[in-house]
Amino acid sequence: MDSSNSDKQNNNQSVNEDPAGVDNEFCPGFKDVDAFVKYGLGTVVAATKASASLPQVGDEYDLYRSFPGFQEFCETQGDGLLHCMSQIMHHHGCRAHMRDRNKLTGLEERFDLVVDSNDVILEKVGILLDDAAGVNRSQQPVMPAGFQPPKIVVSSWNRKGGDSGSGRSSETFRLLQAKNVTRPQLKFREKVDNSNTPFTPKIFVKPNAIKPLPSCRSQRPEDLDVPAALADFIHQQRTQEHVEDMFAHPYQYELDHLALPEHLLSKPEPQMYKPLAETKCSFIDNLEDLVAVNEKLAKTSEFAVDLEDFLLNHVSFLGITCLMQISTRDEDFIIDTLELRSELYILNEAFTDPAIVKVFHGADSDIEWLQKDLGLYIVNMFDTHQASRTLNLGRHSLDHLLKLFCNVDSDKRYQLADWRIRPLPDEMFQYARADTHYLLYVYDRLRVDLWEVGNGQPALLQMVWHKSKDISLKKYMKPLFTEDSYMDLLRKQKKAFNTQQLTAFRLLYGWRDKLARQEDESTGYVLPNHMMIKISDILPKEPQGIIACCNPVPPLVRQQVNELHLLVQQAREMPLLKVRHAWGHAMHWFFLQPEIPLFGPHDTSRVSESDIPSFTPDSKIYLKSIVNINYVDTVKDPGHLTVAQQKACRVVESFQNPFRMYLPSNDIHISKNAKFDPSTKIYELPGITSECCNCAPASFSE
Repeated sequence: MDSSNSDKQNNNQSVNEDPAGVDNEFCPGFKDVDAFVKYGLGTVVAATKASASLPQVGDEYDLYRSFPGFQEFCETQGDGLLHCMSQIMHHHGCRAHMRDRNKLTGLEERFDLVVDSNDVILEKVGILLDDAAGVNRSQQPVMPAGFQPPKIVVSSWNRKGGDSGSGRSSETFRLLQAKNVTRPQLKFREKVDNSNTPFTPKIFVKPNAIKPLPSCRSQRPEDLDVPAALADFIHQQRTQEHVEDMFAHPYQYELDHLALPEHLLSKPEPQMYKPLAETKCSFIDNLEDLVAVNEKLAKTSEFAVDLEDFLLNHVSFLGITCLMQISTRDEDFIIDTLELRSELYILNEAFTDPAIVKVFHGADSDIEWLQKDLGLYIVNMFDTHQASRTLNLGRHSLDHLLKLFCNVDSDKRYQLADWRIRPLPDEMFQYARADTHYLLYVYDRLRVDLWEVGNGQPALLQMVWHKSKDISLKKYMKPLFTEDSYMDLLRKQKKAFNTQQLTAFRLLYGWRDKLARQEDESTGYVLPNHMMIKISDILPKEPQGIIACCNPVPPLVRQQVNELHLLVQQAREMPLLKVRHAWGHAMHWFFLQPEIPLFGPHDTSRVSESDIPSFTPDSKIYLKSIVNINYVDTVKDPGHLTVAQQKACRVVESFQNPFRMYLPSNDIHISKNAKFDPSTKIYELPGITSECCNCAPASFSE
């Protein structure tokens, strides 16, 4: 002990005596790295031992917590630790929003901040260790001999200004796509809900509320003990009234009772936009900056909003909102909705304020995407697209309005770019910024034109505000899978299938939907429509045949080829019937006809009773044989048909059988045990019920 103290004194004396020694110290009080590490390790060990003696979580901690002195001491020490952690995180350039500001962050948010900061610090440590070891990460990879970089293909679809007579070179479009981008869904705090259940609004706090939020939404999803299936949760936990509240628009009452002030229905004075070079633009990717943006928006009277998503749903089942652009009269904001997906709900404070005008262009899809991904709702919106349609401007796109009012040529080269790319390239950043920077000035000019075209009356202005409010009332509807979902695609394709092909198409459609939801991929990525139709049409007997129908072969098809083969085999076991389609404008009918020789009351030489295919009651198919006409009806309750549908059915039947007028009416009772009798005109096959309908429905189930 004495020797160590003497050594330390000698070291201090040597430092004091040699002024140059102070400059050679690694850190004040430590001459080298080893001394600093040794001291730091001892401090950490001591702190760890001290923490072990603290009251354990549970009854022991609760007992100590009941004493005011202990509680005050814990709060003081906690604030000090949070401040120290914030300083360390801020020093390393990490997010340092550790305090619970307006209850926007909680324990989970703080834990995420610490984890993210640890990752950043460890990454920097790894880089510094590599540099110390002589490893240079910034060096370019060594290319093999003869390697040629890819060339940019210039063609008619990606050439701009290609006027050969002007002598100017063509400008090539850059379609920015990311090949190795990490799926942003993996970083989302709340797992994407692709279940086959209705969408419930993602809102648990309702700012600017006139009608309070229902109690069933007053808690965050992670605070509820929600079962796996939403249907079970609704059935077990909520009454029927609460179920209706869960799926209703949260701001229905506020929008229905929205009263516009007089200055919004009068002729405005257009306020010129600032040049891009003189306008501040900020990229928002942390909670601190987002809170600051919300405070700025709450002090404005209007702001413009736009969204950027990546090719709708080409990278996920429901799609991803990747970016949000907001512009005020003085500043532009680009918000990273991938990084702040779980925190953007705080913007509802400004987005639902009825005193603030939110300007959109073509907000039909934006309103739904705001609800689906971010839990945001809009109160008091003005849609410039609806204003353009009301004025009959001919073209209603945003680029046309920018050219008309601002003389700005909008660059749409990056409209289909991959907006998941981070960091965002400068050209994409500028493109996103331009979508909202001029929109407030366009909003002013459109209001002036609406006032003048309306002869100084607010009728046209009121019409646009009313249409915009109707768009704000739209609710996002999640695509749900039903037994008849495949019929919508089949009607569009107008493909003639028999029963085996139709069954294969139905089974493949269900398999594709289930796998797409499970893997969070688009249905087109799992199995494109044209490949699914080709497999259903050919019905390959071997798995290799399924692979041959796909070019190129989707990855999930190659992985699940055996399961697809089983589905095709199941379809091939169905009775073979031809499907005749009568595609109409109001109804879509399917007539099925057995692929057997036709028979009639005077012809018994070509077919016997055993040659007729048998059907089971479970197949839900009802067969009706009249003279030489055999067709299948799928209507279970013909009483639901309208008068027009019944008349159309009789017209179709008149073309099918001109002798129908001579046949007995349907009121004649036929015994269920009746056998094949050539002397009769109406027969009942064994195993088939005598119930039949007079026409075919608009959909075909099985």
